[in-house]
Amino acid sequence: MLSDNKLFDSKAFYAKPGKKINLKDFNTSYKGKELNKKDAEAMLDIGRKHLAEIQDKLYAHNQFSVLIILQAMDAAGKDGAVKHIMSGFNPLGVKVFSFKAPTSHELDHDYFWRHSLALPARGEIAIHNRSHYENVLVTRVHPEWILNENIPGIDSMKDIDKKFWEKRYKQINRFEKNLAENGTIILKFFLHVSKKEQKKRFLERIDDPTKNWKFSLSDLKERGYWNDYQNAYEEAISNTSQEHAPWFIIPANDKWFARLIMASIIYRQFEKLKFSYPTVSEEQKGELQKAKLQLMAEDESDGAEKKKSRPIKRKRLKST
Repeated sequence: MLSDNKLFDSKAFYAKPGKKINLKDFNTSYKGKELNKKDAEAMLDIGRKHLAEIQDKLYAHNQFSVLIILQAMDAAGKDGAVKHIMSGFNPLGVKVFSFKAPTSHELDHDYFWRHSLALPARGEIAIHNRSHYENVLVTRVHPEWILNENIPGIDSMKDIDKKFWEKRYKQINRFEKNLAENGTIILKFFLHVSKKEQKKRFLERIDDPTKNWKFSLSDLKERGYWNDYQNAYEEAISNTSQEHAPWFIIPANDKWFARLIMASIIYRQFEKLKFSYPTVSEEQKGELQKAKLQLMAEDESDGAEKKKSRPIKRKRLKST
């Protein structure tokens, strides 16, 4: 069901490599063809089971790993996407990392370092809620933060020019190319929410006591840089969407539709690899049959002969 192209055109969300991206060309409220929330949630429930089956094959195959990157403006639904889509996966094979502002220790390393530590092993899936892309997004809006990285040759704001960002995009492409060539499947999602919808969700967080913890004044401050962030995302996606590490721009005004689209894209990308359970040789099959015969011949008792119970003779105490 997740691979049914009649429901929506997944190509509409694909950021084609080499093409200049304009986010205004992507409708944040798109909801597909003949879909409603109830049907979409039912489809997502089935989809989670399909994803779990593929994850099991991924683990058994033990050659590939999967890196799923989630980026978005505040309140776009990244946490909810992780909760509702990835809940179908076996938690033993999935690791979720939410990256915050780098610590002083992390700043003493290159900006890929902390993300490299969180990469998935073969057979595993890693989800990065925010990622190494923060280094061309939030730092693009606040370039003064680059100075905290102590990069050789970057001594003042005038050194952070157009060439600096072009170089950083190339670094990201090399990093992801290396991962892909060594068996990591990379899927990058930008949850595209409108400014109006963000305002609505911010107000909900303020009015609902159970959601107060999700809101901070820093969120409101960053909202003031909305246009700068949109430009930063356009530049980042345009320069780093590659065949081996594609970007998908997901309409996120309707959370239920965004989750279904993401699950569908993940499923379709997995399908392309045609994962299957490993096959065994004829010799191994013979060994399996021998093991089966040995197990069938086993005594199903506890393995020890039960001794006949004898009454315990108790000594009487002599009276004094």
